[in-house]
Amino acid sequence: MNITKEEYKKLVEDSNPKSKIFINALIAFLIGGGICASGEVLAEIFKKFFDTSTSFAYASMTLIVISALLTGLNIYPKIAKHGGAGTLVPVTGFSNAITSSALEAKTEGLVFGVGAKIFTIAGPVLLYGIVAATIYGFCYYLF
Repeated sequence: MNITKEEYKKLVEDSNPKSKIFINALIAFLIGGGICASGEVLAEIFKKFFDTSTSFAYASMTLIVISALLTGLNIYPKIAKHGGAGTLVPVTGFSNAITSSALEAKTEGLVFGVGAKIFTIAGPVLLYGIVAATIYGFCYYLF
């Protein structure tokens, strides 16, 4: 079967699904913004009981626990299916990554399963975050 480059290009374009970039970005923005806004609401609630810096720490911890619970109940993946990157960017996405890795590895035991594989997905995030922070700190120190 001989096919020209133009015919092949047309076949490829016809077989690929059309992406709804604007709608997907809008939904990701709204869901990610909703997660961040709920963190702000939690921080304001905690400010009634604690000082400002402590209230933000408690708000972050609450979001992490809620995300882990929703991941365990298989609700967070359904939100992430629609929210895309909007659910990955906040601290809840990191909690989801760690919790889902732990849930997948729990059948292998606590030490060689959960303990060894909990940071499988989150490990690169930690590595590049630490390296970037080190480089930034070194540049800040020099200049």
